Amino acid sequence: MARRSRKKKETENKTEEHVDVKEMEAQDESENKASHEESAEQASDQPDFQSKYLEMNDKFVRLYSEFENFRKRTAKERLDLMASARGESLSSLLPIVDDFDRAIVNNENTEDIAALKDGFKLIHNKLLNTLTQTGLKEMDTKAGDDFDTDKHEAVTQIPAPSDELKGKVVDVIEKGYVINDKVIRYAKVVIGS
Repeated sequence: MARRSRKKKETENKTEEHVDVKEMEAQDESENKASHEESAEQASDQPDFQSKYLEMNDKFVRLYSEFENFRKRTAKERLDLMASARGESLSSLLPIVDDFDRAIVNNENTEDIAALKDGFKLIHNKLLNTLTQTGLKEMDTKAGDDFDTDKHEAVTQIPAPSDELKGKVVDVIEKGYVINDKVIRYAKVVIGS
């Protein structure tokens, strides 16, 4: 009997093992199916991500290209504007060059010194008026003014003729000029020490 009960137990164990193996196979199969469905779903999502990537990349390339074209165009426009402004400034000086040409021709035939002086003064005033119209202003620097490094360039120092002129402008060698409150040439001055 003991043999029979042992055989019965072995048969039951084999049946249980067989059932367990079948359950495990079924479970593996369902897991494989689920993972296969997930990978199929991911695969179907992947072209969507790839198409979005390609679309965004295309937008980026177009935007970058558009910005580069804008940068080049504005640089060219800036250069054109500067050349145009320079041309306008120089063309306003051409009548003065013509006046100098006429003065040179007339100076060869005239002996009237007063007329020559008046002619050069007229041309000088015309030049100053033309430069003033372009925004150029002469600095108002004179002897006795305080030395200002923002407006003046000290050429030399000399002993001050009086105590009041120590550290001040004694003489103006060259006038200074500004355009729109920006110094384009500092006044060259002599300072008293």
